[in-house]
Amino acid sequence: MSERAMADPLLDGTGPPGVHAPSWYADSAAPLPDQPELAGVNRADVCIVGAGYTGLSAALHLAERGYAVRVVEAHRVGWGASGRNGGQVSSGLRLPQDRMEAMVGRDLARAAWDIGTGAADLVRALIDRHGIDCAYRPGVIEANHRRRFDRRARAYVEMMQAEYDARALRYLPPEELRQMLGTQAYSGGILDMASGHLHPLNYARGLARAALDAGATIHELARVTRIEPGSPARVLTDAGEVVADHVILACNGYIGALEPRTAARVLPINSYIIATEPLPEHVAREAIAEDVAVYDTRFVVHYYRLSEDRRMLFGGRESYGYRLAADIRDSVRRRMLAIYPYLEPYEITHGWGGTLGITRTRMPNFLRIAPNMLSLGGYSGSGVAMATMAGKIAAEAVAGQAERFDVMAALPSEPFPGGTRLRKPLMVLGMLWFSLLDRL
Repeated sequence: MSERAMADPLLDGTGPPGVHAPSWYADSAAPLPDQPELAGVNRADVCIVGAGYTGLSAALHLAERGYAVRVVEAHRVGWGASGRNGGQVSSGLRLPQDRMEAMVGRDLARAAWDIGTGAADLVRALIDRHGIDCAYRPGVIEANHRRRFDRRARAYVEMMQAEYDARALRYLPPEELRQMLGTQAYSGGILDMASGHLHPLNYARGLARAALDAGATIHELARVTRIEPGSPARVLTDAGEVVADHVILACNGYIGALEPRTAARVLPINSYIIATEPLPEHVAREAIAEDVAVYDTRFVVHYYRLSEDRRMLFGGRESYGYRLAADIRDSVRRRMLAIYPYLEPYEITHGWGGTLGITRTRMPNFLRIAPNMLSLGGYSGSGVAMATMAGKIAAEAVAGQAERFDVMAALPSEPFPGGTRLRKPLMVLGMLWFSLLDRL
């Protein structure tokens, strides 16, 4: 394979164009009819590039406002991170709120917090309003992999309850957490009942159905090769083009070289997940007693939850660039068994990876590329909720209501040092350092 193909964000080794990664999600998702490819010259009020959560949410909310919307997707709906992720619906933003206040000040931090918590509320509201069958369950635990983090966790919950009225947060002392998770690998932690988990590909396809019902058009296997700015702008693929008054780039970690300012700020990294065979009920409930999702305090985070049919879906390990690792099952299984050694007898039925986008600050990247062109991404592992909200905020901005877009755009999201040329080696060095700290 050529160097160019190896660096291609849409050729990650999972299969030919239009074929989902070999995940448990793809095998268990409700079908969605293939959408037509793009041909010829097409007119739209808004052209959206990318049919993940951001693009689908934007399409839905714009179509509901009466806009003529076309979504162009290089593969299939939910092909990227939106159909492969850990399924955790996070309330709030990626950084703790006290760090946010120190970074941007209390007023901006408060406004961003309101948007972040509203993002999880929006996911639940869309599921309810559109009847999306994606097995949503409430509750996410942040588990401390070192005892020294317990004091910080307790103090953080007390601060959030007192200053932000965050009643959904509860500190879990070590004994209670270990009972809830059936492992001695962790000390204390935080339970957030405003967060939750779901089947991510079923959620993406549910958003797509809702957008189609509202009047949006989705084109699959329509890879964008070039965007010509202007008023209107032209979005070109190999087989056709869309002439649109507004363009929304909703590519996240798959932006590639399509838009340089975004690419300099959003680094693609890969994360990996395995699925076990269905566990006996007593084993599943020993591992996760209350059917919540879990992530831990490692910098190279472990995250996991139970599927609807009681599989352990366990994520961990990272790599960089656009080519996925080959030894997913063995490498992630070792991490799972370090926490749950009693899962050793159970077969691993699926192993897959996918690309997400991270930023230097772990804050989402909201950019106004031109007066009629927006770019949104860099959700840094919190994309199920925040990408859904980003799509709604993009729709508001197109409609002339940019207050919430401006709040998110004010959050720091500087380019990586060296731009796209040096960001990967610098990130690899940084991740090696933090992976060593995880062991201390």
